[in-house]
Amino acid sequence: MTKLKTSYKTGGSFLVEPATEAIVFSREDFTEEHRDIWGMVKEFDKERILSQKEAIEKYDKDLSLSLIREMGELGLLGIDIPEKYGGMELDKVTSAIVAEALTFSPSFSVTWSVQTGIGVLPIIWFGTPEQKEKYLPKIATGEMICAYGLTEPTAGSDALAGKTTAVLSEDGNHYILNGEKIFITNGGWADIFVVFAQVDGTKFSAFIVERITEGFSTGAEEKKMGMKGSSTTSLIFQNAKVPAENLLYEVGKGATIAFNVLNIGRFKLGASSVGGSKNAIEAASKYAKERRAFGEPIAKFDAIIKKIADMTVRTFSADSMVYRTIGLLQNEIDQLDSSDPDYYIKSGEAMENFAIETSMTKVYGSETSHFVVNEGLQIFGGYGFLEEYHLASAYRDDRINQIWEGTNEINRQIITGFMMKKALMEELPIREAVNKIDAFMSNGKLGNNDGPLAAECKTIETGKRLALFVFNEALNTFGQDLKHEQQITEMLADIFIDLYTAESTVVRAQKIMDIGNQDRTVNSIAKIFTAEMVLRLLNLSLTALNGIYGGQTTPIVFDQMRNFQAKMLMPTDIVNLKRDVAQRIFNQKEYPF
Repeated sequence: MTKLKTSYKTGGSFLVEPATEAIVFSREDFTEEHRDIWGMVKEFDKERILSQKEAIEKYDKDLSLSLIREMGELGLLGIDIPEKYGGMELDKVTSAIVAEALTFSPSFSVTWSVQTGIGVLPIIWFGTPEQKEKYLPKIATGEMICAYGLTEPTAGSDALAGKTTAVLSEDGNHYILNGEKIFITNGGWADIFVVFAQVDGTKFSAFIVERITEGFSTGAEEKKMGMKGSSTTSLIFQNAKVPAENLLYEVGKGATIAFNVLNIGRFKLGASSVGGSKNAIEAASKYAKERRAFGEPIAKFDAIIKKIADMTVRTFSADSMVYRTIGLLQNEIDQLDSSDPDYYIKSGEAMENFAIETSMTKVYGSETSHFVVNEGLQIFGGYGFLEEYHLASAYRDDRINQIWEGTNEINRQIITGFMMKKALMEELPIREAVNKIDAFMSNGKLGNNDGPLAAECKTIETGKRLALFVFNEALNTFGQDLKHEQQITEMLADIFIDLYTAESTVVRAQKIMDIGNQDRTVNSIAKIFTAEMVLRLLNLSLTALNGIYGGQTTPIVFDQMRNFQAKMLMPTDIVNLKRDVAQRIFNQKEYPF
């Protein structure tokens, strides 16, 4: 990947940097190698996965694992694994491309995702040379399947409260683990597990556990709502003897491993959600053109047109913000010295720098796919409720995306929590930006921007000032206790997500037009998203302010809100723009962007 030039120094910077200066990595920046891999995976997904999807979904372990090994032969299990250990050591963009392209069987996709993500990255980033030499080559070929054990019966979102214990044996040769992990993807199939336990009851640490470990076993397969073709079990430790050399990193450093790895899992989930959304749009638009009611295709009905347009706008915006985030992560990694002995440790730790953005991709990506699949199923009507049609299984499979990799509620707390940290620690010039709100509202101007989306950029910039105003009022009222005001922190997170996504969408749309694409659809999408975003922002902001002031909002604040509203509301003909967007989808017969 060509190094991304960006002024970003830390996550959350979008809130204080002008939209006209934002540099957004997007799929239009893919290299030829990226496009080749995209094509290869799409072909594999169609020829090898889709053709056997029914068998995969019936929990055919041998078939799924044989397909995993086929992916190993193509190099698609070793994207992040160093070449010296049998991998390909490609960039994070490639990881996202494969996650997005591998969508016909979500059950298989999640098996692959754990194998190449949370199951192996702890070893790549934090493992010793001996651990890497022992495990990575076999993981890269699919000879070994891996899993990740963090969640416990009484510790889900509060992962650090896990009660699984690890005590060093008297001879110092083993750690003795006791406890249970639940909801473990690949649990019944894996050969090795990255497991977290409290050393001496208080030091949260990580271990590599082999299936053959004495005192270790797995529970029965869970009966799930969706993802029926994947393995999900509990892990049981009863005086399990784990060799001392299987400690990962250092005693007490488990949180660093767990949360940095989850950041990668979150952006991959966002990319996978984008891929699933595109599949749903293609299926629903094709059906709408074929299905007839009252003598004509339902694609002619304005209510269906609106649904297809809404599905497309949300998917384009999710696509834009997901790859923007991946570009930021890759840029962060590109700043590191690959010859540094601690390169992989620093790569893992660097992920935290953009924890705000990775959590945003997880929340917005998963909620987008949920919206799109739900609308797609509605377009199918009664047929959508039948298992023989694609949308029924997609609906069941998609629901978990808002739960794993940290629930969306937890990720919203992460977004606002890290914004608070960056504001209070002055990692971002939040105070300076707040002090400049009045000047901007009086006569603020953007840089040279007279393009077709100039008004949208100005509106986004005004929206940032509104977000800063509400955020500042919340901090002044609650201080660090704001983290306990979860209804307000969720609203703040949604405001931040909307602004980041709107900016990503508008800047990407402008880029597409700048490179000579005369398709006006991307322009329409950017205008629709921004105009509707304004309405959400104003509503969220007023609701949050009323909560902050306990219903005693002053006339001065209402005047400020009216000023923001006057500058943000846009005379956008959303209705007719949505008709244009939907018509493009119907004409193209697939998602075209």
